[in-house]
Amino acid sequence: MKKLNTTLIYVLSSISLLCCCFAGLGILLALPSFLIANKKLKDAVLNPEEYDADEIKAMKTAKTFAMVALIINGLTFVYSAYDLATSDFDKIKEEFQNALDQYKQ
Repeated sequence: MKKLNTTLIYVLSSISLLCCCFAGLGILLALPSFLIANKKLKDAVLNPEEYDADEIKAMKTAKTFAMVALIINGLTFVYSAYDLATSDFDKIKEEFQNALDQYKQ
């Protein structure tokens, strides 16, 4: 019997949820996590006699967690891209300069 290891998927997905605060850049971890889970689950479905039913169920749960992380990061990324595209860069630069001046004082 082969073993499905879900640890990598959970670790990547959890870190990606933490990284979603940085303009959705956690998508760089969530996407590979989802793809790995999807690939392992397809292998398990094609050869069910080689895998335990509990391990297949655990992999489905890990895939769902990875998909949720991917969706959250994707939405955050799209929002951040939209916000950057529609914002006034001079105003952002001025606010940044004011904050920098306040910090220097």
